[in-house]
Amino acid sequence: MPPFKAPTLSGRLRLGTCLRPGRCVATQAITSDGITTPVPDEALLQKTKSPFYFDTGYALYAKRSPRPFPPPFLSPPSGSFSDPLSTHDRSRDRRPYVNGEMIRGITNGDDAVLVGENFIGANDGVGAWATRPKGHAGLWSRLILHFWALEAERDAYMSSSNTSNSEPDPVRYLQKAYEQTLSATSKPTEWHGTTTACGALLHHSNNKFPAEPVLYVTNLGDSQIMVLRPKDQEVIYKTSEQWHWFDCPRQLGTNSPDTPNTNAVMDKVTLQENDVVLAMSDGVPDNLWEHEILQNVLDSIRTWEQNPKPESSGDRVGGTGGGMLFVAQELVKAARVIAEDPFAESPFMERAVEEGLAMEGGEDLQS
Repeated sequence: MPPFKAPTLSGRLRLGTCLRPGRCVATQAITSDGITTPVPDEALLQKTKSPFYFDTGYALYAKRSPRPFPPPFLSPPSGSFSDPLSTHDRSRDRRPYVNGEMIRGITNGDDAVLVGENFIGANDGVGAWATRPKGHAGLWSRLILHFWALEAERDAYMSSSNTSNSEPDPVRYLQKAYEQTLSATSKPTEWHGTTTACGALLHHSNNKFPAEPVLYVTNLGDSQIMVLRPKDQEVIYKTSEQWHWFDCPRQLGTNSPDTPNTNAVMDKVTLQENDVVLAMSDGVPDNLWEHEILQNVLDSIRTWEQNPKPESSGDRVGGTGGGMLFVAQELVKAARVIAEDPFAESPFMERAVEEGLAMEGGEDLQS
């Protein structure tokens, strides 16, 4: 069976006048979850003035732990006390860096996820690069997501500091991220890889009062952004897959002809408070049909509202107080059940049969 990766991010749209700092409960274990992914301390000082934000949560699963990043992105432990003190200092810091900045997001196998209050993204690295010399898809997926988030953050901060009504341009941000990743992984620090990319940037209309939340969704490849409206029990938007051929998605990186400017698709989605935004690798929609994803999320929100455990912070209505973490966890569990059942019917199996391929069960859970 072809490889499958299962990061799932969920965000519930909220209206608020102040933004709370992100909390992170991430680990490097095979399964991990949390509220938001880590950001440098200085990033918390550059908050935009948007009246909207996401309540967030993420859940990850991979059959193997992520490969360590190579130098210079992660300094190896110092081998001698005679090394310069600056080297000892870097060797104790196990966080990866590029261009002097901490690399945003976290790695899940060969995938990368980033979860913030205004931007969520999931990049699906192509694991086959692990068998090639200088191959490291996990590095590529993480760097593109890191640079993408930085570009969006800088532009949003500049826009909120002036009176212009400029719109975000996430495709341009992704193009710059792609170019910066190419530069960072070229000689003398040459590393190869490819990755899909999908992200959802929360913004708002500047020409309406009260302000209206608008989601800028960008996709290249077969990961998926899905927007649910729980009050109406419906899916109001989802991205479409982009493939060269079956099971070969469009992707950014080494030897790929695809670029954001040429191939990325961007849509604007008008949101309402309490809408749920999902960013998923192909592993979730390959194992669960759309109606199953919708029902799973609705059931999780209902369970969260009615069950006093686990403990939450304050209100639980609509998934408040940590409910989006529970939603993400339950969705990954459901996808994993199908992926590990050799006799289950799945969307991936259905598409494979349509292509004339003999296959049973869900898509294999590995990364």
